[in-house]
Amino acid sequence: MHRFFVSPAQLAEDEGELSGELHHQLTRVLRLAAGEEILLLDGAGLGCRCRIETLTKNVIRFRVLARAREAEPAFAVRLIQGLPKADKMDLILQKGTELGVAAFTPLEAGRSVPRLDEARRLARGRRWEKVVLEAARQCRRSYLPRLAAPCCLPEALVGDEELRLVLWEEESRPLAEVLPAVAPHGAAVLVGPEGGLEAREVEAARAAGFIPVAFGPRILRTETAGFAVIAILQYLYGDLGPAGKADLPAPSSKEST
Repeated sequence: MHRFFVSPAQLAEDEGELSGELHHQLTRVLRLAAGEEILLLDGAGLGCRCRIETLTKNVIRFRVLARAREAEPAFAVRLIQGLPKADKMDLILQKGTELGVAAFTPLEAGRSVPRLDEARRLARGRRWEKVVLEAARQCRRSYLPRLAAPCCLPEALVGDEELRLVLWEEESRPLAEVLPAVAPHGAAVLVGPEGGLEAREVEAARAAGFIPVAFGPRILRTETAGFAVIAILQYLYGDLGPAGKADLPAPSSKEST
């Protein structure tokens, strides 16, 4: 069944409308017809199995047939990513979403090459939102990751994650030494841009509760390092391990209120 994210307001009632880009995708790309069913999600765990009732030139009317809500993943990982060159951030957002990252914090680090003015911030923000949305739809996530605006280090370090890691190849402990035996209440992973983090940035992160860790004998690219650590954390504590949860099933009954 085709899955699409919509605003929570569009699923508040048992009937609703779709227009704009989603209307184009359903009618022109997928060529769906009246009577066919789709799964609409609000990005916060609610999935609604819906039937297309009518299609006009600009509007699709649908009816909600069933509702189901998936519990929020118990283990949340936030990726604080130093802004890389070119379009590497698109890849990081896409693959991070597939790996179950709960929140992205783009970081304007000291060695970040892109320096974004307000117009470029807005343009990139819109593109990044689309990348995350499409990646979440493709990998069948029911929760959309939170995407913050690019920020400086002091703002990026604010958080209450129990496990806080900063990847740094100098004077760092091996990752395996700092991983707790019991699943922590959330984790944050700080990754520098090309060229890595500056020593002063690592010290600021350390003061905020981050543990500098090294990741094996090889130096990984900025677009690879976060994925590697997040995959390990998700396997040990999250839904990629033996106790991982299944995808949201197609709902079969109305959600209780």
